[in-house]
Amino acid sequence: MTQEAILNQLGYIPNEALGEHLSRIEANTKGYEKIVKHIMDLHEALKTDKSYVAMSNSNDYFKIKIDTVSDIGSADALEKINHFADKYKVQLQKVDGKPTFYVLGFAS
Repeated sequence: MTQEAILNQLGYIPNEALGEHLSRIEANTKGYEKIVKHIMDLHEALKTDKSYVAMSNSNDYFKIKIDTVSDIGSADALEKINHFADKYKVQLQKVDGKPTFYVLGFAS
């Protein structure tokens, strides 16, 4: 997938700064090329639960954000996230006190 396609799918308007940020995420995410399609698929699957994948503003990783206030929606989103991590052997880092995870890449 091209950077422009990834940015568009995540809802960003591509520009130089976002391209550079995405390049840092690519370099920082172990096995990026093999899992980026699955990350985009997860983003699409999470939309029904009012959750999403985005680029983190504070770290050079994709973040997965559970943004629903519904307990059922949160549980559904968490189930999809855990299934993604288990199926593709992706390491996630939970952000303390927030319904957010960083995608670190393939588990070692």
